[in-house]
Amino acid sequence: MTDTPPPAPALEEHRFPCNNCGADFRFDPAGNRLICDHCGTVGEIEGLAPPPSGITEQDYRAALSRPETLDLEETRVLNCPNCAAQIEFTPELHAAECPYCATPVVTDTGRHRHIKPQAIAPFALDEGAAHAAMTTWLGRLWFAPSGLSDYARKGRKMTGVYAPFWTYDAATRSQYTGERGTVYYTSRTVMRDGKPTTVRVQKVRWRRVSGRVARAFDDLLVLAATSLPKRFTEALPPWPLADLVPYTPELLAGFRAEGYTIALEDGMTDARAQMDAMIARDVRFDIGGDRQRIHGIQTQVSDVTFKHILLPIWVAAYKYNGKSYRFVVNGQTGKVAGERPYSVWKIAAAVLVGAIVAGAIGYLGATQG
Repeated sequence: MTDTPPPAPALEEHRFPCNNCGADFRFDPAGNRLICDHCGTVGEIEGLAPPPSGITEQDYRAALSRPETLDLEETRVLNCPNCAAQIEFTPELHAAECPYCATPVVTDTGRHRHIKPQAIAPFALDEGAAHAAMTTWLGRLWFAPSGLSDYARKGRKMTGVYAPFWTYDAATRSQYTGERGTVYYTSRTVMRDGKPTTVRVQKVRWRRVSGRVARAFDDLLVLAATSLPKRFTEALPPWPLADLVPYTPELLAGFRAEGYTIALEDGMTDARAQMDAMIARDVRFDIGGDRQRIHGIQTQVSDVTFKHILLPIWVAAYKYNGKSYRFVVNGQTGKVAGERPYSVWKIAAAVLVGAIVAGAIGYLGATQG
C-alpha cells in the first residue's frame, strides 16, 4: 500500500476585475486603495495595517523536515530565458517583455509551486515618482551618454515588481579562542645623516584569550532570486520592514510578482554568512585590547524562524545602441541603483579640457618664474 501524495494546491490567479465595468483594478500607492483606470471606480483594501502582534514567523527546522505542513500556493509564471526571472502573469497575457532585462518573451505557460508569502510591503511611490527619481539619478552621472538620459526621460513607463525575499531570525551562542594584542613602544638609536637619533618603535604584546558571546538575530534579509545583480539590490536598503502587512493579493493588482528561485535552505546559507560576520565583530569587541586575533569560533544556532516576504521595486530596462541598461528604484524610499553607462566622447572631452587647463597653469607658472 502506498501513501497518497497530498493534492496540489489550487492555482492562484491574482486578477481583480472592477465590479462596475469589468476592467482590471490596480493598486494605487498614493491612496492605499484599488482604482479602475477605465471608469474611475475605487475599491478599498482591508488589512493594510500591521497586526499588533506582528507577522507570524515560521519554524525553519519544521519547514525542512515537514514541508507538507507549509502553506503553499501555485501560480502561473513567465520564465525569462535570459535572466531566469520567474514573473507571475495573468491569464489574458499572451506575450510580454521581461521587466528586468527587456528580453522579449512569448509566454510558455508554466506553474510555480512555492511557499505562500506571509507579508508584503506595499508600494509607497507611484510610477511617476519612481521615474522622476531615476531621471534625477541619471542626471548626476557625469559621463552617462546624453542619448540614454533623453531616452529614459521619454521612455515607456517603469514596471512595478514585488521581489521575493526571505527573512531569518535566530539565537546564537558562540565560544571563541584568540589573542589580545597590547601596543607598547620602545626606543632605539639609529643613524640619520651621520648623527645618532632616538626613535620610537611600536611593538605588540600578545596574550591568549577565550570567551563567549551571544546574539539574537532579527529579520536578516536575503534576496530569494538571482534575476537582478546583487550590486543593485544591495544598494536599495534600508527597507522599512516595520511597514510590512499580512500578505494581501489585492496589493498585487497592477503589478508583477516574482517567484523565488533560491530555496529556503539555500537562503539560510546567505543568512548564516551574515551572522558569522556579525559574530566575528562581536568577538573582536569582546577580546578588546589594541589588536585582536581570532583563532576559532564555534557557534550554536537555535530557534531559527523565517518569513517569505515581498518587497516593492520599480524596474526600468532600456535598450540603447544595442545594449541593455537596467535601473531599479526602491518602491518605498525612492532610492535608485543601476547600470553606470559611460560616454567615451564625454570622457575624452573631460581629459582634453583637463590637459588644456594643466597646460595653461604650467605656461603661466613658467612665464611668471
